[in-house]
Amino acid sequence: MRVLVVTAVPVERDAVTRAFGGAPESVALPGGELHRSGAFDVLAGGAGPAAAAAATAFALASAPYGLVVSAGIGGAFTPLTPLGSLVVASDIVAADLGADTPDGFLPVTALGFGRDRFAPPPALVREVAAATGATAGPVLTVSTVTGTAERAAALLAAHPGALAEAMEGFGVAEAAARSEVPVLELRAVSNAVGPRDRDAWRIGDALAALGDAFGKTAPVLEGWNRHDDRHRG
Repeated sequence: MRVLVVTAVPVERDAVTRAFGGAPESVALPGGELHRSGAFDVLAGGAGPAAAAAATAFALASAPYGLVVSAGIGGAFTPLTPLGSLVVASDIVAADLGADTPDGFLPVTALGFGRDRFAPPPALVREVAAATGATAGPVLTVSTVTGTAERAAALLAAHPGALAEAMEGFGVAEAAARSEVPVLELRAVSNAVGPRDRDAWRIGDALAALGDAFGKTAPVLEGWNRHDDRHRG
């Protein structure tokens, strides 16, 4: 089976696809244009968890996949993940799915329904971290990018140890889980989480790091996909 990589926007998709070399085959899907390179299908599914979930679901319905990877750039919370570095999610967390109350935020699980996180296969997380030099830790999915120091502090208080935030991981993971396909999230850091300062963002460096990461981790993903039975359980 193949590996499906889902990004938000075409520039992220293209950064990933370039890592595989050659000219990719373009495949039109209801969820967006998919680029096929070797064992990898790379889809720009749209920004935000809803678009990512819908696009991933369409792709998973179109062909058999053994692994889904949410990939792209994102913001970092800690000095452990400086600009241009890589993060691989140990947990994919829906950070703002729940309810606001006078006593603070309640995750959807505290309301008695749904789930608010997915855990990628730990062995795969370790192998990808070793191959790429990525730091492993929780990655938060938000529907609104953090723009203040207060909001960044609140997210860290609610999710101690979180390394980064992005907008698509949980949506991709939700679709993958419903198709019973393992999921991974890999992010390159383009900015710090907090007050928006576009002049300080390093999008070009992050995209280059993202492509480099897939160049290094492609053999890991292919090998794990071929022999994933040994990782289950």
